[in-house]
Amino acid sequence: MRRVDLKVVLLGKAAVGKTSLMERFVNEKFNESLSYQNTIGAAFAAKQIQYDGEKFVMGIWDTAGCEKYDAMTRIYYRGAKAAVVCYDITKLDTFQKAKFWIGELRNIEEECKIYICGTKKDILEQDALSSPEIHVVETYATGIQAKFFITSSKTGENVAELFNEIAQDFMSDPENVEKLKETIKISKEPKRTYWCSLI
Repeated sequence: MRRVDLKVVLLGKAAVGKTSLMERFVNEKFNESLSYQNTIGAAFAAKQIQYDGEKFVMGIWDTAGCEKYDAMTRIYYRGAKAAVVCYDITKLDTFQKAKFWIGELRNIEEECKIYICGTKKDILEQDALSSPEIHVVETYATGIQAKFFITSSKTGENVAELFNEIAQDFMSDPENVEKLKETIKISKEPKRTYWCSLI
């Protein structure tokens, strides 16, 4: 997969589960050891998506969450069509950092669609899902016209649904579909060799 049709960037504080989220979606597995490793700079993965009869490549940039990499992270979300802004649902303070990245995105990539993702649902007690904290995030997401998902990379709950929603939103934009068809048309054209005489 040499081309990327849909650029998605994962943002959020360190250890909120961005890498595990990407691993679960791309490779459909959960690696416990990834939970204890901090991403340095950014990691990249790509997956071919088939939606409504069209195939395209979703490229996912998993960015570092440590503050010392903040300036570098800004490089990766330039040109992103979608941003998954993650926070640890068991640690509401990580949501404050999520709000920071959302502000950054809105300043640089106004057209980037935002998806707020509460991670680690599997370690949260079921009745906590109706807690006031969750409603605060839901209200915030509605206010900024972002979609809100609560996921578990360990069990896989809502992970595919999140990325399917991103794909659906991408394909619902006629401009994206037109660009995609043009890219596919160009990639199918036979390669030509051109000779240049220096005489």
